[in-house]
Amino acid sequence: MSNMQSPNLRQVSILAVDGVFASTLMQAKDFFHMASLRFGKLQGKGLTPAFQTRLVSPDGLPARSFSDVQIPVDGPLDHADIIVIPTFWGDFDALLARYPQVCTWLRERHAAGSAICGEATGVFWMAQAGLLDGKEATTYWRFFGEFAERFPKVLLNQEKHLSDADNLYCAGGVTSACDLYIYLIERFCGASIAQAVARDILYEVQRSYAPGRIGFGGQKLHQDMTILQIQHWLEEHFADKFRFEDVARDHGMSIRNFMRRFQAATGDKPLHYLQRLRIETAKGLLSGTRKSIKTISYEVGYDDASFFARLFRQHTQLSPNQYRRQYQQKGE
Repeated sequence: MSNMQSPNLRQVSILAVDGVFASTLMQAKDFFHMASLRFGKLQGKGLTPAFQTRLVSPDGLPARSFSDVQIPVDGPLDHADIIVIPTFWGDFDALLARYPQVCTWLRERHAAGSAICGEATGVFWMAQAGLLDGKEATTYWRFFGEFAERFPKVLLNQEKHLSDADNLYCAGGVTSACDLYIYLIERFCGASIAQAVARDILYEVQRSYAPGRIGFGGQKLHQDMTILQIQHWLEEHFADKFRFEDVARDHGMSIRNFMRRFQAATGDKPLHYLQRLRIETAKGLLSGTRKSIKTISYEVGYDDASFFARLFRQHTQLSPNQYRRQYQQKGE
């Protein structure tokens, strides 16, 4: 996750269709609106929003939520930089027949460079548009069977709460969607804005998973299947003690060939990739738990907490304690 912000965020659009869970739609609205206000303040605009956060529907008309609330929208489908597709409940085939323009819109916006995010059943729209074919995705556990049957070309990962590939982001449920929004706010608005929003909204959220690892999906869009297998192995074993020589041998390569192929496929040297996996996981543990620095260091694979702290600072420009305090401090 980069601390460099993108200057190009102008609009976030959140899709409202009949059957939408209003709580998931408004949660996304509130996250990005708060980020917009804070970003505007950072830019010296006071409380003037720095970008628009709009509710859109396929026909520009109000949507009827799952709990039978009429939701007014700001307009029809548009040219957003970030698109959020909240959870819906109901007959997906009926929604497809009613809103055929949604899949076309998603394909056009993805081709234009928009970041597209689906929460739980919202991921179905991304898969239906063909955007996730051959790419990793996740959805809410209750719908794994239906999703896999409908979209056999999508690489459904039932172990992940979050996935990303090619500017396409999937969240399995409500809490993981919150972590996804914080990631996108950090990507587009910078770390300080993301941390401020997180401490305002997520301070008491307890997760059953580590929210790290997102941001690596783009490094899996290559054709070296052996290196992809090793990337998946590293995600499961990043905290273990191992030598890359052994990993290479176990996958039929010399260490020299492995190093060359790994960097050619991912753009990273294996050690740097492993360090990023560990640091991103540590960031999630620092912001989402009260575990000690020493415990977190050990859990991500470093016996020496001082070495871990130095490495953490190299990657984030902050010490682990400074990073945690930015999430936990009150007020501004």
